[in-house]
Amino acid sequence: MAAPLSAAAFLAALKAEGCTTVEYQSWRTHNRNHKGAWGPVNGVMIHHTVSSGEDNSVALCYNGHASLPGPLCHTVGGKSGKLYMVSAGRANHAGSGDSSVLTAVINETTLPTDSKVDTDGNARFYGIEIVNLGNGTDQYPAVQYDAAVRWAAALCRAHGWGAGSVIGHREWQPGKIDPHGPVEGRGDFSMSAFRADVAERLKHPASWSAGTTTPSPAKPSSEETDVPKYVSLGMTKPLTLAPNTWKTIAFETEWVDDLDQHYDGGQTFATGAHYNGALYVNVADLPRGNELQVRLVEDSIAEGRTVKTFPPTEVVGTSGGTYSYVPAVGVVGKGRRVKFQVAHYSDRPITLTRAELKAHLWAL
Repeated sequence: MAAPLSAAAFLAALKAEGCTTVEYQSWRTHNRNHKGAWGPVNGVMIHHTVSSGEDNSVALCYNGHASLPGPLCHTVGGKSGKLYMVSAGRANHAGSGDSSVLTAVINETTLPTDSKVDTDGNARFYGIEIVNLGNGTDQYPAVQYDAAVRWAAALCRAHGWGAGSVIGHREWQPGKIDPHGPVEGRGDFSMSAFRADVAERLKHPASWSAGTTTPSPAKPSSEETDVPKYVSLGMTKPLTLAPNTWKTIAFETEWVDDLDQHYDGGQTFATGAHYNGALYVNVADLPRGNELQVRLVEDSIAEGRTVKTFPPTEVVGTSGGTYSYVPAVGVVGKGRRVKFQVAHYSDRPITLTRAELKAHLWAL
């Protein structure tokens, strides 16, 4: 629980986090404070606009419409990655929501299912509207998603909150679906993955600029190492996945391995290298709406154990088979090796029918 940031402090926090901001009209004094409390604040809320076009969406969120006066949020996240400031006070974005969810946000504990509308969320949450139609097919570009992560992290950092203070509108008010839709390189918009990305940013100084929410490989310094090597590996034998159990993917098929780093029973794909690529997965029998989680882990070669686990990416089940891809971007130090693990939490076993990894590697 905290006093809201002033407009100047709000803007400074975003700029410190590496955000590209645009001050729209009289945003510093544009608010709904005359209609209710603004603060104490407890968290941040993520929405989509159900609109298209950056200029149109910003104007809509600033002015509102006949049935809901503006401002409709504090910040609008454009597809360009720009963050448009439209208010620094009370805004019509959250509406009434579930008091038990607010309690969980305050305590940063597991969110309960939202089932009632008994608490004024406009007083308690900062809100961002991310430009997206919300129709399930309009994509959030990676730069737009990253800007939203930075926005949320900046406010959490300014107030001393953790990622547990970040929620989606759909987690606050029954009947809401936002944020919704595919994120470039990540599958459907997952709030648990979004919180994990915020948590990763909060582990670093505000000035940390990986370029995306996952650390990107630094450019090698010499001309020789500036040319990446290629790896293309496959798991072509179906793998049964029991519920509630993490299982490591073994790549038994090797099409290309220029750095000769695919070993250890077929699980490891890189050691002592920068890597940038994606894992493509096919899943059978995953119930529609259920989630397959895919994560990277690092093992110590000397100790023979896992020493680092990355936040998982979630793949949501669809009708019939489920096909998606998971980004794999980062650096694994010398003496460590990196591999993929998968898990799901449906009520019966499912089958990972195929997995293919394609990546570029730069040896350290």
